[in-house]
Amino acid sequence: MSPRGGAQGNPSAARPAGAPVKPALRLSLQFADASHRALLARHRVQRWLRASLNAPAELTVRIVGADEGRSLNRQFRRRDYATNVLTFSYQQHPWVMADLVLAAPVIEREAREQGIDLVGHYAHLLVHGALHAQGMDHERVSDAVRMQARETQVLAMLGFDDPYAR
Repeated sequence: MSPRGGAQGNPSAARPAGAPVKPALRLSLQFADASHRALLARHRVQRWLRASLNAPAELTVRIVGADEGRSLNRQFRRRDYATNVLTFSYQQHPWVMADLVLAAPVIEREAREQGIDLVGHYAHLLVHGALHAQGMDHERVSDAVRMQARETQVLAMLGFDDPYAR
């Protein structure tokens, strides 16, 4: 896999002049909970993730139900509830390797409660998880400000509203 993408033998042939080079992405998209499968077409998920990446990546995105989300959160974060997204980052250099686990019922409930578009919420959480996979965090205020700014920038490039401007 070439980190530059593009057509075979000519990395710039498949993109307009001056367009940014997108990092290569190997994606495994899994649906243990298929309730939102129609909203999460592979090409859409790839576009959102690639916009978030600063390096080539091998990512698994798994959409799960509440039980699996809760079990993973309890096992790995010692929190006994299903959260919206969990990121398991295994490698950041020279390429990113990570699993992103998204709990469909939690994401749907959050979108409904916040009065936001479900597709936009998925896009935000995938961008958020991809940034975690690359080492970004939001534990300290300064890190949170930096991460939220990057999320907002990526989502704006993708045509989504600022998720923090509510």
